[in-house]
Amino acid sequence: MLADKVVELHYIDSISHEAVRGILKKTKLNPGKKQGWVIPPEHNGSFVANMEKVLDVYKQPYDPQNPVVCMDESPKQLIAETRIPIPASPGQLEKHDYEYERRGMCNVFLAFEPLAGKRMVEVTERKTKRDWAHFMEDISDQYETAKKIKIVMDNFNTHEPGSFYEAFPPDKAKALWDRFEFVYTPKHGSWLNMAEIELNVLTGQCLDRRMDDIEFVRKEVLAWENCRNNKNAKVKWQFTTDDARIKLTRLYPTFES
Repeated sequence: MLADKVVELHYIDSISHEAVRGILKKTKLNPGKKQGWVIPPEHNGSFVANMEKVLDVYKQPYDPQNPVVCMDESPKQLIAETRIPIPASPGQLEKHDYEYERRGMCNVFLAFEPLAGKRMVEVTERKTKRDWAHFMEDISDQYETAKKIKIVMDNFNTHEPGSFYEAFPPDKAKALWDRFEFVYTPKHGSWLNMAEIELNVLTGQCLDRRMDDIEFVRKEVLAWENCRNNKNAKVKWQFTTDDARIKLTRLYPTFES
């Protein structure tokens, strides 16, 4: 996983998991070492405002006319085997050679309606504004009878109304924009996006292996999507605004009356 990640982040062109193992073996952890982490800001009014907006949306009851849909995306590296894996046998795990061949990248869009247990996944070659706009069009088509779709998502530069105008004629772009109410998670607050939970499930159950062709990824993701939807797997969100004001009090600005 570490080897794949450093390649995905373009820190290095290629590295084997054996090389990573050797580096970790030579590097002993001690109290003087530092760990990279996403640390929430201190006393940040913008953070808590966006957080409370998301939490207010999550506590709303199920309403098919105004569905709450969470949307997220994730890159997937395409990797080919350089040698034929050794199949699993009694008492032995399947074995893969540590060398591999990079075949590029693809992108996974995922939309998830937590209260309905329904999700939609689309695999694209890129994650441009146009790709995002077309995925949003697909979401709109899935909820054609809804009055307004509340869409919870991270505040990326592609996730904005202007992307519709780069992908569609003005009349269609405006009509599509009017279908949605955008609800953005705060910066460093992607944990508030329930679509991220589903993406983690998708990765663990389907994508956490070597896949070298985007069409194969699409086939496997579609099978996962159908299976997951048939199980009607939902998320019951428990964290509320009242919880946030107690457990995350350090994030709230202090003031004097």
